[in-house]
Amino acid sequence: MSQRLSWQNTATVLSLRGELTAETLQPLWQQRKALAAECQQIDVSELSRVDSAGVALLFHLQQQSGHEKPALTGVTDKLQTLLDLYNLAPLMSPSSVSQ
Repeated sequence: MSQRLSWQNTATVLSLRGELTAETLQPLWQQRKALAAECQQIDVSELSRVDSAGVALLFHLQQQSGHEKPALTGVTDKLQTLLDLYNLAPLMSPSSVSQ
């Protein structure tokens, strides 16, 4: 059973919690444009699991931002491995992926 995905959006930080997977991301996907508009940072430190659909959504959130690409913060080793395997770390820019 998937752990529910939840998020909190402050003025410039989108914080994600739970599992970001194909089974859980639909509500976030539906709100992506509004959430990404002013986002300068995406905090993924409280995500317990991310699959390829979740990685695609993170990439999309970065592309939808009204500013520079939001920095990914709290990237776990597992998520970094996925970004590397899909060769997305360079596209998300090395400076935007931080531990």
